Amino acid sequence: MSTVVVSCGALALHVKKIAQRRGWDIEVRPVPPELHNRPERIRAAVDEAAAGDDVVVAYAHCGADLTGYAKFDGAHCYEVYGAEHEPATYFLTDFLVRSFDHVVWQSLGLDRRPELRDDYFRNYEKVVWLAQDPTAELRGQAERAAAKLQLPLEVRATGDGGLERALERLLEATEC
Repeated sequence: MSTVVVSCGALALHVKKIAQRRGWDIEVRPVPPELHNRPERIRAAVDEAAAGDDVVVAYAHCGADLTGYAKFDGAHCYEVYGAEHEPATYFLTDFLVRSFDHVVWQSLGLDRRPELRDDYFRNYEKVVWLAQDPTAELRGQAERAAAKLQLPLEVRATGDGGLERALERLLEATEC
């Protein structure tokens, strides 16, 4: 019987890739990554994806009350890639680099009201790309995203080892 993992859509492909590589029998049910812009809606989306099944949740706190679910430790999912609390830092993962225009720019309405950029991002000093699988193409996309935000870009090659270890701990904790 497979384990059901309800995952943030930003992590779902990496979770599937890790499970396949490790031979884990899991079913991944992603929820929309845009919910990070509306964390008060995450719980309802997780409950809906769980559909009454016993699940583990590939989310950290992320601004949502996920009480009752086994989930990642930490304040946000970026911690599984080695990020720590860094004031004034806007983090991107490979997923967010690829989907920046849709998940960030359009979802926040910046495509229609670019003047809101200052309201959303005035307190940020840099963009950090936590690169799981860095390529020249992704670097170019990360540079474009940082330029849109008018912030300098820092690149940290992280791989997905931290996510793999966090997922392994989560799955082991639920086997009891």
